[in-house]
Amino acid sequence: MKKDAPTPVHTWLVMKKAMQAMMRYLLADLAESGLGVSDFAVLEVLLHKGPLPVNVIGPKVNLTPGSISVAVERLVAKGLVSRVECAEDRRVRFVDLTPRGKRVIVPIFQQHVAAMENVFAGLSPDDLRRLEQHLKHVGRQAESLFEQRKRHSAKGRA
Repeated sequence: MKKDAPTPVHTWLVMKKAMQAMMRYLLADLAESGLGVSDFAVLEVLLHKGPLPVNVIGPKVNLTPGSISVAVERLVAKGLVSRVECAEDRRVRFVDLTPRGKRVIVPIFQQHVAAMENVFAGLSPDDLRRLEQHLKHVGRQAESLFEQRKRHSAKGRA
């Protein structure tokens, strides 16, 4: 029996279910570390990007300005990050890992890498490259459509 041609809706459902399964697996590991998802995301971006202004971190980890402020406060209270005012612009505050924060995030991130390797173990490097290319294409298309919708919506209100 011949299968029906794949549809975007079915592909989206498969992708959504795959992400949900991956998140359940990854969140179980993360829960053992004692970090929440947003704390992990902030620490991970600081580990790889270095000190960043608070307003730059939020979009990188998909947190609103209010949520990123709360997350940074929580991490400061735990002694995992520090905040430093920018010498050139006192309105800007940089967030950086403390030595303790680095000691905490490095092994957790290494565990995350191992978990990702387990999840994608059945794919060859070429498979991973193609999957990444397809996902980037879909992501850029969705972002472009979103921006078009925002511009169209703004014109309707003007």
